[in-house]
Amino acid sequence: MVTSSAKKANAMEQDFTPLLETKIPEYTALAQAGKVEDAVENLLLIEKQARVAEDAKATSKVATSIVHIIVDAGRWDYLNEKLLQLSKRRGQLKMAIKDMVVAAIDVLDKTPDEPTRLSLIDTLRTITEGKIFVEVERARLTRMLAKTKEEKGDLAGAATILQEIQVETFGAMDKREKTEFLLEQVRLVIDNRDFIRAQILSNKIHRRVLLTDDMQDLKIRFYTEMIRYYLHERNFLEVCRSYQMIYDTPSVKANKLQATLKKIVLFIVLASFSPEQADLLQRIYEDKNLEELPMYRDLLKWFITKELVRWPVLMELYRGELTQTHASQFSKPAGASSSSSSSSSSSTSTSPSSSTGEPDLWEELKKRVVEHNLRVIAKYYSRISASRLSTLLDLQEEETEKFISDLVSQGIIYAKIDRPHAIVVFQRRQQPNEVLNEWSQNIGTLLDTLEQTTHLIHREIMVHAKKQ
Repeated sequence: MVTSSAKKANAMEQDFTPLLETKIPEYTALAQAGKVEDAVENLLLIEKQARVAEDAKATSKVATSIVHIIVDAGRWDYLNEKLLQLSKRRGQLKMAIKDMVVAAIDVLDKTPDEPTRLSLIDTLRTITEGKIFVEVERARLTRMLAKTKEEKGDLAGAATILQEIQVETFGAMDKREKTEFLLEQVRLVIDNRDFIRAQILSNKIHRRVLLTDDMQDLKIRFYTEMIRYYLHERNFLEVCRSYQMIYDTPSVKANKLQATLKKIVLFIVLASFSPEQADLLQRIYEDKNLEELPMYRDLLKWFITKELVRWPVLMELYRGELTQTHASQFSKPAGASSSSSSSSSSSTSTSPSSSTGEPDLWEELKKRVVEHNLRVIAKYYSRISASRLSTLLDLQEEETEKFISDLVSQGIIYAKIDRPHAIVVFQRRQQPNEVLNEWSQNIGTLLDTLEQTTHLIHREIMVHAKKQ
């Protein structure tokens, strides 16, 4: 008596190659004669025999032949039906499903219209759902579907569909394609104004992967998207660092280096003061390429030098350059006057930057100038009248008080405002023991200096006496 395992072994030993070499051309000709369904049904019988015999190669060849026969006949609805039927057959082999899906993806460009193409994509996504061995193909199909929705103006739908795919867990997808997919996710959610999700998705992209030579174009794309994100968050220090990463990319052409360097200078100036900002500002100032951009080098020098920067003078010097070179951020210059009404009107005015989602940065630049001036004044003054301070800052007293409060709350300077006497005190009041310690230290320094001076005098007297 022959057991079932023996039958299975005999079936597996059967060679379907001669059968396929004769039957596939025969049934292809039958389909070309107009009998598509008869040809497909006959091939399905052969597919069953090969599948039962667990001949993956033969099963795959029959399945892909069915796809090509139906496509050549232009029976797209029939193709969707047979794709689902083949994928759901009992014990269907993984190789057959994968090759069938790949063959169907290859013919997507042959679809006669958009609805037919979308219907085929939906069918293939249904087949690939939950199957790890076709996860890469499902990701590609989802990206095609998201692109179609984006072209129709449905950004929210495109972003939602693309986020269904967690490509960071795909082992079969190569690093470049995986990074491109994640970049597309980041771009879509930023276009959809979902900045929280953009940050989450951007963290899935490993920065070290972008440092390789074959990923330079993706590195530029990534940091371009991060610039859009950081501009929305008004994190100008990170915007500057992103431009620096682009600037340090070897593939950036020479004619783009100066434009990128201008952005670096602009956003390091716009960044709020911090130890990191001050260090980066100094390192950028030492870049040799800045010698070709004297205007931007001078702009950095204004903020490095511990001297007051007059806002009207600065705006007059850089108004033309900033409005022409950085039109998306500097659309309309803020007025040189210190009135709060003019400031508010300029910040709320309609501008190209408001339509593109990028902030108008004239007010930010004015804030950085005022903050720089306050730090300089706090360094040289222990106390100053509010009216005199407002004059030095080119502000009204109400605006001056607001800026002082902001810098004090950020821990950048120490200040107290005596409103009844209209006095601003920048020197911290010392405790008695602090005063005594400082006095003792000063006396010790004085005595050390006196001792060193006496020693030098005696040495000179001895040298002079020896010469005589």
